[in-house]
Amino acid sequence: MRRRPGRQHEPGPPPHRLAGASARASPVLTAADLDVHTLGAGPRVVLVHGSIVDARRTWRHQFELAERFTLVVPNRPGFGASPKLPRGDFAAEAPLIAELLGDGAHLVGHSYGGVIAMLAAAQRPEAVWSLTLSEPGALKVARGHPAVDAMIANGQELYRHREKLPRREFVALFRAGARSARETPAVLPDWLDRGAQLVMDERPSWEADVPLDALARAPFRTLVLSGGHSPAFEAVCDAIAERLHAERDVITGRGHTIPTTGAPYNARLEAFLRA
Repeated sequence: MRRRPGRQHEPGPPPHRLAGASARASPVLTAADLDVHTLGAGPRVVLVHGSIVDARRTWRHQFELAERFTLVVPNRPGFGASPKLPRGDFAAEAPLIAELLGDGAHLVGHSYGGVIAMLAAAQRPEAVWSLTLSEPGALKVARGHPAVDAMIANGQELYRHREKLPRREFVALFRAGARSARETPAVLPDWLDRGAQLVMDERPSWEADVPLDALARAPFRTLVLSGGHSPAFEAVCDAIAERLHAERDVITGRGHTIPTTGAPYNARLEAFLRA
């Protein structure tokens, strides 16, 4: 396993960082500031995680692909050892991922990370070998669909009351809204408590204006995956796939948490990357 200089620690979920200087918000970040796990050998694949859960926990079932690919796995700002932004924001984070593409890479994004990945791909299409999205939170692309409108309305209501809700309750409601397969324990461990605060402060993904026309003109291929559990996410994924002339597939069994299906996700992803 290789890691960026200056951020060396043993493999495994990163320990909780104490409040203070190490967790202080940074007004300006570059890709070099991020906590990035790099492992394997072969074509580069940049994996962008979503809300609440850090990079290693999101993509742990994909690490077996390091036998055939170089996996570049960044922790978004505030996760792992990555410095915080004043607020998690897809618009502020997309340039970091665009920079991580280097001279070229396959780009994979899940949930909120799918929104970031689309924006990054639009910024540097020449550096994207392919784009894979699993249930990106870009709900605005399918606005007008009853299930999508209801999901946005429910999310807006949740965020309207976030200052009154304990973090554990907010996470449970957030996950229920997305139909995540992850369980929320009665007492949040440190890493999940931190993820809860990050998602509560985060700019909601449904505010994103994704440049679908620009992405449709880009030369790379796109794969859009859903979990077959949510009419809202099916509508979002259908709309994106149609606009981008993308490949479209459904991987069931884990609701919104599609990467944790493991072998089915990995097989579909690898087939797409090698096509």
